[in-house]
Amino acid sequence: MAARILGGHVRLAHNSAGANLVSGVASALLDARDAELGLFEVDEAALSEVAARVRPRAVCLGNLFRDQLDRYGELEHVAERWREVVRALPPGAALSVNGDDPQLGDLAREHENTTVFGIDDPSLSRPFLQHAADSKYCVRCGTPYDYAAAYVGHLGDYRCPSCGHGRPPLDVAAREIDLRGLESLAFRLVTPEGDRDVTLRVPGLYNVYNALAGASLARSLGASLDEIVAGLESFSAAFGRFERIAVGDRRLLMLLIKNPAGANEAVRTIVEGRAPSLAVIALNDAIADGRDVSWIWDVDFEPLIAGLERLIVTGERAAELALRFKYGGLDAGAIEVVPSLEQALDRGLELTPAGGELVLLPTYTAMLALRKVVVGRGFIRPYWERAA
Repeated sequence: MAARILGGHVRLAHNSAGANLVSGVASALLDARDAELGLFEVDEAALSEVAARVRPRAVCLGNLFRDQLDRYGELEHVAERWREVVRALPPGAALSVNGDDPQLGDLAREHENTTVFGIDDPSLSRPFLQHAADSKYCVRCGTPYDYAAAYVGHLGDYRCPSCGHGRPPLDVAAREIDLRGLESLAFRLVTPEGDRDVTLRVPGLYNVYNALAGASLARSLGASLDEIVAGLESFSAAFGRFERIAVGDRRLLMLLIKNPAGANEAVRTIVEGRAPSLAVIALNDAIADGRDVSWIWDVDFEPLIAGLERLIVTGERAAELALRFKYGGLDAGAIEVVPSLEQALDRGLELTPAGGELVLLPTYTAMLALRKVVVGRGFIRPYWERAA
């Protein structure tokens, strides 16, 4: 989203295909040619090293959810490394943080030139904090937070009843949010420069957070409100993230899942938009996915289960998925275990009527493998060509 806002005005060196380790940033720089601005997505564990090497003018921190604990450890460990990055920023560098995340909201006091963004629309608050929420305890005294509004996982309007630590005031906010099923969403973007209505061509409350992050980062680099709105409204889904792919007379809806919070939002968006009767869910345990797949037991799949008539589970840990859904209440006779990703895709398409849409929820390496199958059949281009 930041690239859409900024790319029309400056030449970007940008790791748009998603290679977000030190090597990916280095490759983007080697390919930069006459770039005027570097714009890099950076892996949470690589941020310290990348920041030390590129000395950024601006840093945007989106959220911290439990993800691949076997690689990175607990959130508090990652948050402390991020705190060191923030403390090392020069005074003139701009920092944007998601104030709805307690770990990140607390970083606002570490750097003077900070923009805090978040959602301000209690009508979309969940009635209770999800059990998979991560940062539920005060970062200063350890007391459970009270939430006036909980939006995505532990993101929301929080306050500690013991020491008073709470969400900092929002500089950039989203209000009057209208979630429009699986097609789009709209919201009121509130900034110090004024308010504007924004319509996104992607669904899901989590994409409001993405839009706020992109807007805050671009604003810190001098983008005008008009440029921000135009960039956001021209943005379309990144590969594998609510990507629609035409396959003959049918269509695939592919949405990456990789941790409890993200999977919960994928399920929420799909169910509230149009609950499917058929789905293909893929689970791998490669290094890039995380070897430990116990996170699937913290995902609230039950709202999805309620509408399913048939589920195809696939990937290296297909049997584990089947067990999770059986314990979730889906009849075992409705679950097909097809370990081969390509065969599972074909089975799903076979069960999808002409003109219908097949929902795919893959983990990271499964998503890449499924797209490779579709690319090989000539339905889409490789993601790196699309990114370029």
